[in-house]
Amino acid sequence: MSVSSHLEQLKRKHETLSQQVEEEQRAPGSSDFSIAEMKKQKLKLKEEINRLSS
Repeated sequence: MSVSSHLEQLKRKHETLSQQVEEEQRAPGSSDFSIAEMKKQKLKLKEEINRLSS
């Protein structure tokens, strides 16, 4: 897998997680823990994207 295709895959995962976080935050009775976990995953993806981009 090339770096550019790996980057695109990471970006898609990041965007998917962003949408999931937004949906979870709007849902009544959503778990703060699950939202926090998704945000941590998003941050790790973002850091990996930044590392591979530079």
